[in-house]
Amino acid sequence: MRIALVAPVAQSVPPRRSGSIETVTDLLARGLVARGHEVTLFAAGSSRTPATLHAVFRHGYHADESLWPWELCELFNLAAAVERAPAFDVIHAQAEYAPLGLGYTRLSPAPIVHTVHHWPTDPEVALWSRYPEAPFVAVSAAQAHRLAGLTVAGVVHHAVDPATLPYRPTPDDYLLFLGRFTPGKGVVEAIHAARRTGLRLLLAAAENGYYREVVAPLVDGDRIVYRGEVDPPARAALLGGARALLYPVQADEPFGLVLAEAMTCGTPVAALDRGAVGELVDDGVTGGVFDRLEDLVAGLSRITTFDRARVRARALERFHPDRMAEEYAAIYSRLAGTGRRGGSAAGPARRGRGAGAWDAAGGRRGGSAAGSAQQTKGDPPPGSCPDPRAGRSRSCAQRTKSDPPPSS
Repeated sequence: MRIALVAPVAQSVPPRRSGSIETVTDLLARGLVARGHEVTLFAAGSSRTPATLHAVFRHGYHADESLWPWELCELFNLAAAVERAPAFDVIHAQAEYAPLGLGYTRLSPAPIVHTVHHWPTDPEVALWSRYPEAPFVAVSAAQAHRLAGLTVAGVVHHAVDPATLPYRPTPDDYLLFLGRFTPGKGVVEAIHAARRTGLRLLLAAAENGYYREVVAPLVDGDRIVYRGEVDPPARAALLGGARALLYPVQADEPFGLVLAEAMTCGTPVAALDRGAVGELVDDGVTGGVFDRLEDLVAGLSRITTFDRARVRARALERFHPDRMAEEYAAIYSRLAGTGRRGGSAAGPARRGRGAGAWDAAGGRRGGSAAGSAQQTKGDPPPGSCPDPRAGRSRSCAQRTKSDPPPSS
């Protein structure tokens, strides 16, 4: 097949440091090329890929502040793929935040399939439903449930590269928190959990306003240690050396790539049951899934004794890049067979339903948060623009060049 992959243009693919969307897009491109597909990657010119690279911008807008507003950069990159739509069987847009390609649904001669990497709110889904025939691929059953009323062409879990995440049979003596510093990620809860168990906790993420205001006062440099933002090799080393990864999320999330990364290193995870956590972590095998922080603290000593070889083996079964590439290729093939406008005729594609419709993707633990109509801490309020460095939202009218788009 002739496939256009549209990546965000915030930074290169793969990213130099952190960036889950760019990391997953890179693995997908490589997997599809390895299977003989003709892949064109629309991304920043600094990207490195075996696919044919089409670059609208030499560098991403994180590196070039003259490229603003960021939404327009993303739109131009997507438009470049749509302008060349007759050359493709399918266009897959990895949305940095909103599925900007929806407006091209009835204009493109090639079907455009969308993947969003956040937990959509009810108002967002209602707006997207103006194009109910536009196909989405959800990254978890939990996210598919949130896309009720839209056409969900399938559920494909993210993958991680085991070659970059070496197995560590014997960990060092620390716990790890690795993720953006926002209230929804649960870094404060991770600190409280570590203190109550007496174990040392390392924090690894880019410094932002929330870190300076809330987290830094809790860092003592001894039992709670800040390591800063780390590059992929250092990230893998920290993950592999941890006795357990702490993931006490306070807001629903559609996936949680760091969970798959930790488990691939053989490191078990201790997580709260929000969003997609219950379908990614095999409770009692690759980690523990808890309803309350108190239960997580009580169960942490048991989790650190889990068989790390078994954790690694199970992660390889569930999150290998080959599995992801094959599942996406099958969805592309179905969509390409429907021609323009994708839509519900594409094989098993259907309007979003309850989470039970997607249990084949790994099952959910049935948490009620997935079906909640209420907005969570991780969701920007309607009418506002996300400001992830600050860990909060600000009015779109107040937005400046210093405000980046969100990352998942």
